[in-house]
Amino acid sequence: MISLKAPSILPSVATGALALTLTAAIAAPTTSAAVPPSSEAKGGDTTWTGQVEVVPGHDESKQTIDGVVFDDRNKNSRQDRGERGIKGVTVSNGRDVVRTDAKGRYEVAVDDNTNVFVTQPAGYAVPVDEDNIAQFSYVHLPEGSPELKYGGIEPTGAAPEAVNFPLARSAATKKPRQNCIMAGDVQTYDQEEVEYARDGAFADLAERDDYASCGSLFLGDIVGDDLSLYPQTRELTSMINGPARLLPGNHDLDFDAADSENRFDTYRSQFGADYYSYDVGNLHIVALDSVQYRDGENYTGGLGEEQLEWLRQDIAATPKGKTVVLAAHIPLLNYNDQSQTRHQVKEIKEIHEIIGDRDAVAFGGHSHTTEFMREGDATEGWTKTWGVDTLPFDHITAGAISGDWYSGRVTEAGYPTALQRDGARPGVLTLESRPQSTTDRFTVTGEDDATQLAVGVNSPRYRDWFDTNRSKVGSAPAFERPTEVSAADLADGTYLTANVFAGSTGTEVEVEIDGGEAKGAERTQAMQGEAKKVGALWSDPVAAQEQLVHGGSVAESGMHLWRLELPADLAAGNHTAEVTSTDRSGRTSTETIEFTVTD
Repeated sequence: MISLKAPSILPSVATGALALTLTAAIAAPTTSAAVPPSSEAKGGDTTWTGQVEVVPGHDESKQTIDGVVFDDRNKNSRQDRGERGIKGVTVSNGRDVVRTDAKGRYEVAVDDNTNVFVTQPAGYAVPVDEDNIAQFSYVHLPEGSPELKYGGIEPTGAAPEAVNFPLARSAATKKPRQNCIMAGDVQTYDQEEVEYARDGAFADLAERDDYASCGSLFLGDIVGDDLSLYPQTRELTSMINGPARLLPGNHDLDFDAADSENRFDTYRSQFGADYYSYDVGNLHIVALDSVQYRDGENYTGGLGEEQLEWLRQDIAATPKGKTVVLAAHIPLLNYNDQSQTRHQVKEIKEIHEIIGDRDAVAFGGHSHTTEFMREGDATEGWTKTWGVDTLPFDHITAGAISGDWYSGRVTEAGYPTALQRDGARPGVLTLESRPQSTTDRFTVTGEDDATQLAVGVNSPRYRDWFDTNRSKVGSAPAFERPTEVSAADLADGTYLTANVFAGSTGTEVEVEIDGGEAKGAERTQAMQGEAKKVGALWSDPVAAQEQLVHGGSVAESGMHLWRLELPADLAAGNHTAEVTSTDRSGRTSTETIEFTVTD
């Protein structure tokens, strides 16, 4: 992290992203060349090609950076005559937050490792590069990175004479109706996995145009340790509609960096500041760097003091009427790792205090699970580990584009099943902001929004098979006749299960057997402070059968599984069950399963 000694020059406020080079290292700052306006065909008035204007400086003793935030009416990335500065926009150096004056000017202190970034205000759009990567920050590293395997950042030299941030007016980013993509863990380890991502989630996003004004935020683990794959990541983001913003994850680290100061240098050379914020509509979105690095592959979840101070100032400068969206790689809290300090953010209580009574929601990735944890939810692990008794606002683990690390069978669609650790299928999440509410929607890769659950049978025979083969992941024999149960199975406890991928507190699941009266299913994890339930009885039989036979993690625990015990006197023969989930917004999804009872 950076260490800043000089005080803030202007009144506090702040945030932004990058706009530097397309290679593995950042070139020394040069005055930006004129950039012709883009066609704007994909993103409307929110997507235009441009860059941050960096005016070279030669004073080695200069310890501040100043410049102007301006209305770039002709979209050439330069402030031309008649293009006014924009008052009241926030700019930051990663700790201090300042506002631009009446002429759009700002000034911030810098040291020998500083990110300077602007917070896009609603009603404006920052430029993007040719790969749709949003351009809103400048990385200042006078001496460049130490020698790193993947290049890091080239020396940037003396502090620039000016760093100017162009913005373009956008009616689309001002509208209170916004759809924002929150997508976890692309995490490609090689070119084959890049193609899986291309044929899967990115092909889906390329077909959608409902999120163009807010864009997409990719929640870390952009690649899987091989940082030379960042150019392929850019190929993927070039497919989507609207601006792409990214966060670093633990698999984006420069593991050969000697200390935390340079742990994300190669990431920053490609994508800019490792934490920042931006506004669209009624949303103030805060992108956090939640990966703290100690040595080698030793990382833990946290923000660090400087980023925490920036967050205090950033939130203090945000109008109370805005919904605050916190986004991080390692989630602030999650269900799957509720008792593990490494995989959650250690400053969680301070963050909750900073947010206070504001309307807020948090998103994370990292765990390769899909978890919609609602305000008021509680787990034993959060209380014992963090002293958090109930959630003050929703915390959502957005799942992974890679699913369970691209494991399992490769489907006809061209990518693996990759069922996640809680049985949820891979996909992306859409945050839906509306004038009166903020909701969320999960879309399974390759499917429409009607696909929201998987229905199976958890019988004593299945549980015996599960326990026998739990240690044989990827080599277990197939479970024969998975929807067949005996009268003895019914007597010993057989359940119809429904894994509702985006299920949460407020979701209701009903089951109709053979067209009879609808009965409510019970959630296996009530999220009322109980301990995590693990094992065959609490597993998702649909996912576990796929995973134990074809490989991957095993869905033996989850917070979005519902079940209904089948009647012990159910007649022998064929039966049909219709299972319907209704989320807290009233959206429904239905699946039907046929099963057989034998004598």
